[in-house]
Amino acid sequence: MDNSLPKGFEMLEPLVADWSLPTQNARQERRKASSRGELRYFYDNMLPKLPAILSHLDGYPLGELPAATARLFALSLSLAEVAPHIELYNGNPGVPFSFAEDRFAAEHGETAF
Repeated sequence: MDNSLPKGFEMLEPLVADWSLPTQNARQERRKASSRGELRYFYDNMLPKLPAILSHLDGYPLGELPAATARLFALSLSLAEVAPHIELYNGNPGVPFSFAEDRFAAEHGETAF
């Protein structure tokens, strides 16, 4: 598997294999299967780079991302999946005090970007 990212984001390449996932369902399953420590590690490594990531992504139309940039985009989508669990749920990979997540299905959960 090619884990390369665009120039300037090489430090995030160790995250690609586990977190650069093409569908919402895959990102959600990865988050739910992670430990608090794994979520925190991912979040702490991604969040400081988010402004640069978004600036880089803004240079491309969706659907026309080069492969390395598409991997970076998928990492940013995984951060969007993980961030509430760090910021609101104290790192809990589930959603505490709610309905079981399995009761909800993403309408486009298997659609790749």
